[in-house]
Amino acid sequence: MQVELGRTGLSVTRLGLGLAPIGGLYADVSEGQARQTVDRAWDRGVRLFDTAPFYGYGRSETRSGAALRDRSAHVLSTKVGRVLEREDHGDVDPDVWAGVDPSVRPVFDFSAAGVRRSFEDSLRRLGRDRVDVVHLHDPDDHLDQAVAEAYPELVRLRDEGLVTAIGAGANRADVLAYLVERVDLDVVLMAGRYTLLDRSGTGLLDLAADRGVAVIAAGVFNSGILADPRPGATFDYAAADDDLVNRALRLKQIAEAHGVPLRAAAVQFPLRHPAVASVLVGLRSPAEVDDAADMIETTIPDELWAAIA
Repeated sequence: MQVELGRTGLSVTRLGLGLAPIGGLYADVSEGQARQTVDRAWDRGVRLFDTAPFYGYGRSETRSGAALRDRSAHVLSTKVGRVLEREDHGDVDPDVWAGVDPSVRPVFDFSAAGVRRSFEDSLRRLGRDRVDVVHLHDPDDHLDQAVAEAYPELVRLRDEGLVTAIGAGANRADVLAYLVERVDLDVVLMAGRYTLLDRSGTGLLDLAADRGVAVIAAGVFNSGILADPRPGATFDYAAADDDLVNRALRLKQIAEAHGVPLRAAAVQFPLRHPAVASVLVGLRSPAEVDDAADMIETTIPDELWAAIA
């Protein structure tokens, strides 16, 4: 099933593939497995793909570009706000990125020149001459420059026919709300702030709906706890406290009492808000793709939604 991505003229599937994992997020992924993951997503009908220069320090873009190069009728998004510098000794965080080039260092740059350079570098890695959606990536500490320099440069790229839609992606709803109120975005990508456990992004979704801005919801498992709630599970990339674990276990109990895996409820929950066009799930293997596709297709009774409202 495809839906309109707001006013962009683009159509997206309700499930999108986040491409950070195939760049080596938390664990190395071979080139063959990366390609199989994208291929399997395509076979399961996924037509929204999201990458960024930061993901694997360019490796995600290179791999996804190769996998999608000869395919049409899909939406590909990437991001600006970091440029990849090469030096003798980079600053790879081994707890975050595995298998990446250690001589590459991502540097925040929301200047007009930095945006142009980042975009042109992305085109080379992707093997494309244009991109469907470009997001301002994590502008939290650079909001003034993002508004004054980065956004106007993205408008110029759109005017040149190199970009169809302009967006912003962040983990913080207040950052996205700040941008929606000040510039004319087509779409926002919000991670982790509208989930079964964290609904702090509701105000941003309402604002987006009022402004005609489409929303892509990412981080629907809050980094793991809603996929497999248990002691030691992670919430927003840190160990979840006992209260969060107990809340997640209670949600799992309610879902399973209605014959539904918690993962299905977690994936589908954001789609219940009218502003949300698609959910984005980061996956690293064909088996994970199959599971996510099965979860998005699971029938969920209204009684379950009422029980967790």
